[in-house]
Amino acid sequence: MTSWAGDRAAFAAAAGWFAATAATIDTEWDRPALGDWTVRDLVGHTSRALLTVEAYLAAGAGAGTGAGAGAAARAAARATVASTVDYYRLAMASLGEPSAVAARGHEAGLALGPDPARTVAAIARRVIAVVDGAKSDARVATPVGGMRLADYLPTRTFELTVHTCDLVAALGVPAVVPDAAASAALRLVADLAVDSGLAATLLLAATGRGPLPAGFTVL
Repeated sequence: MTSWAGDRAAFAAAAGWFAATAATIDTEWDRPALGDWTVRDLVGHTSRALLTVEAYLAAGAGAGTGAGAGAAARAAARATVASTVDYYRLAMASLGEPSAVAARGHEAGLALGPDPARTVAAIARRVIAVVDGAKSDARVATPVGGMRLADYLPTRTFELTVHTCDLVAALGVPAVVPDAAASAALRLVADLAVDSGLAATLLLAATGRGPLPAGFTVL
């Protein structure tokens, strides 16, 4: 069981690592990065892990169920997504179509403007402050349903951590993942593996007892 303070610290560590990595990019913005994405596209996609926290919190703010509440606020109040793992299963089923994900990443990269690294740094500072001022039971209105911020935030820490690993790989530099971010991301990997019935496979590979199957993923 993790604490809300620990969850916030892990998110801040992941966001800070992402922003610091983006700040090292010079002429590599058009370099191939991940799939069809360039480095700019990948940075844009990763920035959405910050921006969605801000946007979904705003959509769920003051979530009530009365006639004056918006649809997003009413959904957030109902907290229809029960856990972090449930969010991933619902999101992958309804939001994970590859061409749509690729298009959103490209659009997000363009939206970073002429100085992407500076834009990312500003976004990271702003969203970290928003999270630091929020309560664990604040409601967020996501495209797959309402949920608690404490359940949603680990998904953003995971996305920031994994995609910053992708980014440093594209840049050809070693990945030195902050401990708090790495621990949070690996906890979610473990939970997803258990939910998928893949715990034994992952445990055996992680302890040197055999390789992972080709194409293995917990997502």
